[in-house]
Parts: sequence; C-alpha cells; structure tokens
Amino acid sequence: MSAQAGLLGFNFAQRREPALGRSFVLAFLMHAALIGVMFLGVRWQSHPPETVTVELWEAPPPPPPPVVEAPKPAPPPPPVEAAKPEPRIEKPDIAVREKPKPKPKAEPPKRDLAFDKRLREQVALEQKALEEQRRLADEQRRERELRELLARQQAAARASAIAGWTDKIRAKIRGNIPVSVADEVQGNPEAIFDVTLLPTGEVLSASRRKSSGNRAYDEAVERAVLKSSPLPKPDDPGLFQRRLELRFRPQDK
Repeated sequence: MSAQAGLLGFNFAQRREPALGRSFVLAFLMHAALIGVMFLGVRWQSHPPETVTVELWEAPPPPPPPVVEAPKPAPPPPPVEAAKPEPRIEKPDIAVREKPKPKPKAEPPKRDLAFDKRLREQVALEQKALEEQRRLADEQRRERELRELLARQQAAARASAIAGWTDKIRAKIRGNIPVSVADEVQGNPEAIFDVTLLPTGEVLSASRRKSSGNRAYDEAVERAVLKSSPLPKPDDPGLFQRRLELRFRPQDK
C-alpha cells in the first residue's frame, strides 16, 4: 500500500524526456561498483610470484669488435734547415779532491768492574808498601844521623881528653927545658917530635919530625922528653896512644 502510494506521489506528467542525466549517473555508479568488486577480488587472490632459476650452459658470444676508421695521414712538415753545431769547448780536467770521510768513532771499551776493583786494591797495596819503605828509610836515616852525631860527640870528647892528656905531658917536658935556651931563640918557631911510650908512661924513643930552625932548642927539647920519663898517664886508660905527636914553641908557657 505504501509502495503504491509512493508511486502515485510521483508526478509523471511533469518528468522531462528523455532522462539522460540520471541514466548517466546510474550507469557511472554501476561501473564504479563493478570495477571495485573486480579490484578487490584480484587483491584477495594475488600471491608473490615464484622464483625461477635459469642455468646457462654456454657463455653468450662476444660482441663484434667496433669498427675503427684508419686515421688520415698527416701532411708532411715543411723542410727545416739543419742548424749549424756550436763549437765544442773542452773543459780542462781538474782533479776534484774528495773530502776525507770522517773516521767512525771508536766505542769506548766496557769497563770491567771486577778488574777495576782488583786494580784499586793493587794500587792501595803498592802505596802502603811505599809508605812503609819511606817510614823505614826515615827511621834508618834518623838512626844513622844519631849514630854519626854520637860518633862525632865521642870523637870530640876523646880528642878533648887526649888534648888534655898531651897538655900534661908537654907541661912536664917544658919544665925540663932550660929557660936560657928558650930565651935565645928568635921568634916562636915550632918543633914537632914523635914520642913512643908504654902504657906505664915510660918513653921508648923520641924522634924529631920538624925542626924549629934552632939546633940548640931542638936538642934541648929532645933531652927534656927523655928526662921526663915516665910521662903522665891518661885519666881514662882507653885513651892511651902508643905514639904521640908533641909540638913545642919557645914562648909556650
């Protein structure tokens, strides 16, 4: 009932002929729906293509070589006149002296510490031995000087003691020389006599070694020597001398 009423509601008397616009729109909508259905159906049934492996048994033939055109020959260059050669100037041969090569520096020898230690010890021992030798030499020198000093002192003391002994002898002999003979001698000449005596003081001989130049004085001295026997003995028996040298002068007192 509703369908009929709707159909009755259309005013067919007023619809234009023909209805091209609506037909075109309806046809367009139908084609669009059909295209959409076909597109969706193809998308649903599509799947990724399978991989196909192809195995080649022979290499493809090489490409043909390119055709290269032969270059055109260049035109010949114009003739050029030959240049005259320049005169050659010979250089004098000068001997160039090469600089001497520096000699390589010799590396210093490596030090042997053990050898250095032994060397220092040896040097120390030698120095110690030299010092010991110097010390011994100094001691020997001092001892020698001391002995020489003592010997000189002893000799001087002995000479002094002997001089005192001979003074006593000459004093006794001068007491036996006549004063008158000594007073007659001109000046104060010296007469020397060698007297030999015994340890007891007895005179064995008296000989004149040097004359005073006055014969009377010389004979008077000789007689006085023999007359004075025995002569005085030294205070120290060790000072005794068997042979004495006695000197006499007229003016001696």
